[in-house]
Amino acid sequence: MLAMRAACCPLSCEHTSPPCHPQRAAWCAAAEQEVELFLERQSPQLGRALLTGREVLTPFPGLGTATAPAQGGAHLKQCDLLKLSRRQKQLCRREPGLAETLQDAAHLSLLECQFQFRHERWNCSLEGRTGLLKRGFKETAFLYAVSSAALTHTLARACSAGRMERCTCDDSPGLESRQAWQWGVCGDNLKYSTKFLSNFLGPKRGSKDLRARVDAHNTHVGIKAVKSGLRTTCKCHGVSGSCAVRTCWKQLSPFRETGQVLKLRYDSAVKVSSATNEALGRLELWAPVRPGSPAKGLAPRPGDLVYMEDSPSFCRPSKYSPGTAGRVCSREASCSSLCCGRGYDTQSRLVAFSCHCQVQWCCYVECQQCVQEELVYTCKH
Repeated sequence: MLAMRAACCPLSCEHTSPPCHPQRAAWCAAAEQEVELFLERQSPQLGRALLTGREVLTPFPGLGTATAPAQGGAHLKQCDLLKLSRRQKQLCRREPGLAETLQDAAHLSLLECQFQFRHERWNCSLEGRTGLLKRGFKETAFLYAVSSAALTHTLARACSAGRMERCTCDDSPGLESRQAWQWGVCGDNLKYSTKFLSNFLGPKRGSKDLRARVDAHNTHVGIKAVKSGLRTTCKCHGVSGSCAVRTCWKQLSPFRETGQVLKLRYDSAVKVSSATNEALGRLELWAPVRPGSPAKGLAPRPGDLVYMEDSPSFCRPSKYSPGTAGRVCSREASCSSLCCGRGYDTQSRLVAFSCHCQVQWCCYVECQQCVQEELVYTCKH
């Protein structure tokens, strides 16, 4: 990543006369470090560190500004427009702010799914999604997991951002919710999020339904992946940055990290069948017998994604995907697999991009426009 220096002071402290006050010098150094951390957080989300000159410097790039939930008729109309069951719409109408949160969660899960599968034959396209959700493929398992993870994550963040009426910050000891929110130390309310999600998704279908068991298992894997990313963040208070007093709160890891965890679960997903547990009188999931394993199958682990049937190749258009024709690929990394042996076309094009970016006082990013020639490879039809 291109190293950049924030112009925190009109002149750097070592060249001012008289020299900067020590507290001002410390503030400048801290601000420069914060800019570097901000740019590092942005780069994995964008794939490469491209700045446009219009970025807003905020410590939570993906969260945005807290907005009040829609009131009255506007909120009710938003709930009616969503594709929800009758019971879910009733819950939505009773919870101002939930409709916007559900929309944010759907958008977040789609973007993350498309990012994680950008080099795969199935790239999480919306085309064919309906047919895919009716089957028991590995891709179906990932969709259930990433959707539940996004909803859990977004609900917890919405609470801490003040966008939900019935929840605020997490219940960390010693913090008043509204005061904590104003001072920027409001924890993500994962406890409320998981409890509400359990009620919102409702009771599972019959225990004798294998598909219901698989879907419920993968949904729980997504929630578990979000829980595993909960960490404690602390803020120091004291003279000259000393840590005489410390305030701590719970904060979720970026959703990109959750998506990476779920992609690894997808890569090692377990194919399952069903067996009746006579002692408990219910259906259980079992993985097939592996070489060197006991005679009967083993139950999948709580963190494993599970599926019931092998996936199609996704090479050609079908009711599950649009195929890979015309997809951009990397000649060294993905063209061989992505193009399914059909070969690829090569084109040359000029690409404009932002370069030589610098953070200016105060507070915007200024960039130049550069042009370079690049080769683009696309899969043949």
